[in-house]
This record gives sequence, structure tokens and C-alpha cells, in this order.
Amino acid sequence: MAEIDADVLLPNDRVKDAVVNGQMTQLTRGNPYAAEGDRFTIDSTTFEVTDVTELTLGEMTDADAQAEGSPSLEAYKERMVRVHGGNFEWDNDAEVVRHRFEPSE
Repeated sequence: MAEIDADVLLPNDRVKDAVVNGQMTQLTRGNPYAAEGDRFTIDSTTFEVTDVTELTLGEMTDADAQAEGSPSLEAYKERMVRVHGGNFEWDNDAEVVRHRFEPSE
């Protein structure tokens, strides 16, 4: 368990705002950027990483997409292509790491 810089896990201010506002409770990245039990702070709110799981993009569900702030998996896929400027193609076999977090006391 360590205190990590929110910038390491959360790539931009829009994502940080979504986390603070409760619109995002997980983030899937290509590599592990935190470990279970790590904490990070945004403004005055501290969050704890509750789960770090390796999976493939094909294993993601609508519930995962919603936890990442998208209304559906299809909308999430479209957002990923848009965010990565066309340098991203959805590959169901691509390995990713899901980081789940929640506010801590």
C-alpha cells in the first residue's frame, strides 16, 4: 500500500473530475499503474484502489463501461477510438488492466 500521485493513474483533468464527481469508479489502462490498497488524492478527497485485475478488452462488460463513465460498452469503444485520435483499434484479445477505486475515509 502506497500513496501514489493521481497523475500516474488518471491521465487528464477530465478523468480526475469524473472520479471526484463519482461518475467514474474504475479506469482500464494498458499497464498496471497502481496496486490494490494504493491511495491517491484529488483536491481534498482521498481514494483507495480496491482492485487491480488483468483482463482482455473482450471481457469488458456494459457494467465496466458504466463504471468508466460511458452509458454502454459500445459508447465506451467509440470513446476510446476518439480519445486516442484514431491510433486505437478495439481488439478483443488485447490485454488490459482494470483499476477500481473508491473514496476512502
